Amino acid sequence: MQRERITDHIIVFRSELYAQVTAGLVLTAEGAVLIDTLLYPEETLRIRRYIEEGLQTRVRYIINTHYHADHSTGNCFFPEVEVLAHRRCRQLLQCRGHESLRRMRATGGEFDGVRLVLPACTFEDTMLLELGGCRFELRHSPGHSPDSITCRVDDHTLFAADTLMPIPYFVDGNSQQLLASLRSLEVEECEHLVQGHGEVILRGEAPAKIASDLDYLQRLQDGVRSGLQRGDQDIEERLSLSDCGKRIDQFHGIIEQLHRQNIQALVNELLAESPTRD
Repeated sequence: MQRERITDHIIVFRSELYAQVTAGLVLTAEGAVLIDTLLYPEETLRIRRYIEEGLQTRVRYIINTHYHADHSTGNCFFPEVEVLAHRRCRQLLQCRGHESLRRMRATGGEFDGVRLVLPACTFEDTMLLELGGCRFELRHSPGHSPDSITCRVDDHTLFAADTLMPIPYFVDGNSQQLLASLRSLEVEECEHLVQGHGEVILRGEAPAKIASDLDYLQRLQDGVRSGLQRGDQDIEERLSLSDCGKRIDQFHGIIEQLHRQNIQALVNELLAESPTRD
């Protein structure tokens, strides 16, 4: 696990075991706030030891940016800590979390000690948390998933979570909602933009990254619509990653896989929107 201190009081952890998923730690005068946990228990437990033994502080709150296991599995390793999230996050964990945990346990013994922990405090559109002189603005940001949120810390750091990834990904969400959420990031001014996976984006890099993701989604929509109009049966093969303005430059080919899944999800989305013919 990699650890990067991006400000005097904000640290970003990046997994070396699963898809460079990130978690954030914000230190305040009254304790710490953990933004997401990591998928594998050994990495989340290392974060806890670092906080308690290395920094000599404790976690007061956990913020789950959405219900996906790679962001919420580690909740259980902070048993006395209140978890904050969107209302839909709690619902989706209740509905899907137990089956997800069952599948993870079937892969090996490292998940045997994991239990499902639901958010205790939820919100609908926005929520403000103030702790130890720090201000946390939580905002609903659907698209990647129905419950996705962003978290702005003071005026300088935005945890965009999976609204911002190396490639936009909406298989569990909606492409139009993700477009709208990405457009809302365009007006955010901050020194650091923390993706849900991958490297932290600095202020000067943020506009180009967001523009690239918006361009990808627009090209993807145009390409899939055209393919459906022509009656193509192999849109996944015809519409390449480069056609949509992205490259396979990291994550060892996972980007290509996510792109293909996006195409199929968008096909289903557009077909569902089409009027039914008699």
